[in-house]
Amino acid sequence: MDISSTQIRWIIIYLFVLVISVALHEFGHAFMADRLGDDTPRRQGRVTLNPLAHADLIGTFIMPLVGGIAAAATGYGGGFGWGKPVQWQPHRVGRKVSVSTAKVLVALAGPTMNVVLAVVIATVHVVLLAHHVIAPSHDIALPGVSEILAFAVTTNFMLFFFNLLPLPPLDGGHVAQSFTPYRHRETFDAFARFAPFVLLAIMLTPPLQRIFSWPAMFLAEHLYNGLAHVFMS
Repeated sequence: MDISSTQIRWIIIYLFVLVISVALHEFGHAFMADRLGDDTPRRQGRVTLNPLAHADLIGTFIMPLVGGIAAAATGYGGGFGWGKPVQWQPHRVGRKVSVSTAKVLVALAGPTMNVVLAVVIATVHVVLLAHHVIAPSHDIALPGVSEILAFAVTTNFMLFFFNLLPLPPLDGGHVAQSFTPYRHRETFDAFARFAPFVLLAIMLTPPLQRIFSWPAMFLAEHLYNGLAHVFMS
């Protein structure tokens, strides 16, 4: 297995971006549950931006590292990561919000934070470029600030689309369950038992992984074009 210094740099960058992105994602879940009236995440120390509070040893470090090394060595695959799931109790939310609505809001709060992070990073990136603080992207072999920021934007959009898949235990799966009519809940629950295997197949199949990269790059490109029109015109 021969891995170049450039590939090692990108693996380290990927891990750094993933840790920050996952932390903000899980913070979104914890913050929303806390705002809705359940103090379980706060008591467990999850309403914080500290990445270590949300990191999972296997999902945030080991699996992404193994996937990154495998992708660098073979040219295939990569890997998605995940954080420590936020524990909360839907029945403890305030009376003004139904349990089903609370589940949807908490589930969507995570992916929403990834979009917010992508927009913030892209805005900072364009402003820095507009004021000539950093140079435009030009060489992925020697990634600088510009390349890293652009990569972080695309990665967060990929996490956004990935987590919206209607597959438990992803956020999209929780949303799909909440909108499933009660008469079909047993069917959905039966499907949910096999969903992790479908999810694993997607994570381990490079062509399927590209399903998330296409819309992510599309959104990133149009976001950058819009920001450039505002700050650089």
